[in-house]
Parts: sequence; C-alpha cells; structure tokens
Amino acid sequence: MARPPKHPVDVKLKIVLSVLRGESTQAEAARRHGVSETSIGKWKEQFLLAGRQGLQHGDRAGKPTGSEARLIEEVDDLTRALGEAHVELRALKRGGPHGLGFR
Repeated sequence: MARPPKHPVDVKLKIVLSVLRGESTQAEAARRHGVSETSIGKWKEQFLLAGRQGLQHGDRAGKPTGSEARLIEEVDDLTRALGEAHVELRALKRGGPHGLGFR
C-alpha cells in the first residue's frame, strides 16, 4: 500500500501557483513550507505537464496503468481486426476472386 503524501494536493497547488505567479521563489517557498527546492521543482514540472492531476499522481501522471495499457492494446487489436474485416467485406461485395458479387 502506498504511503499517504506528506503534503496534500491543495497545499502543493498553492505553493506551485505562488512560485509560478512570482510571489515567491522556489527557495523562499521551500523554506516557508519545510520542503526541498527539488520537491517544489518536481511539483512545478508535474503541474505544468498534467495540471492538478499531475500533483495528485506525481510521477505516474499521464502514464497509463497496467490495466489501462492492456485495454489500449486490446482496442488497437480490435480496431485493426475491424479494418481487415471491412476490407474483406468490400472485396466480397465487389465480386473479388471468390466474391459473391452483390451490392
């Protein structure tokens, strides 16, 4: 089980927005909130790449989970199979080599 984040998403968001607005530097925000500048830099990057959800999911933001990756692969396979079936059906309708020649 993953450990709970030390800082809630709302706090991270507030810190990142403060830095992006120029209200404070990363160093100032780090000292004020007791975190490293590196953490704030990572949060900022995650936010810029994936918004609030990026802060919530950290390094996993934007990357499909194992089950999502399997579903994406399955959709690709089914799409390919549908395309092949469509081509075969058109050939049959047009009276291809062994086609029925109906329209």
